[in-house]
Amino acid sequence: MRGLFAKMLLPLGMFLLWLLLNESLSWGQVALGAALALWLGWASTRLRPLKAKPRRFHLLPGLFCRVLVDIIRSNWAVTQLIWRPHVAMSPGFMRIPLSLRDPHGQAMLVCILTYTPGTVVVDISRDNELTLHVLDLQNEDEWVALVKGRYERTLMEVFE
Repeated sequence: MRGLFAKMLLPLGMFLLWLLLNESLSWGQVALGAALALWLGWASTRLRPLKAKPRRFHLLPGLFCRVLVDIIRSNWAVTQLIWRPHVAMSPGFMRIPLSLRDPHGQAMLVCILTYTPGTVVVDISRDNELTLHVLDLQNEDEWVALVKGRYERTLMEVFE
């Protein structure tokens, strides 16, 4: 039963979004929305050969709160750097070796780091090293500890 619910979650969401965007509950819109949702849901699963299998969903709200706080703090820090021209910035690139192997977890880590102002993920190499550009790079060891301890550890618990 759980597998059927998981398979129908995407088409159900697309069907409800179709009805919401069309602002109509006419039979034609319901039939067209249901047909499109089922067909597009089936077609999109064929495009994703690798399925995500997150296990510990209860860790995600805590991670979300941590990311939200970090984004607010980073916004403040970047604002201070921009509005105070006498403060010296030292932008730079750094490499962080990752233990996280799951591509879905890596994608979430890239999103988290890129959404945070002052940082941009440049690349994840084949040997699992993340290249990160930091607007004010003072201490590389602090950044490595922050990424590995604050984000990567939780993502590994969720996805691996």
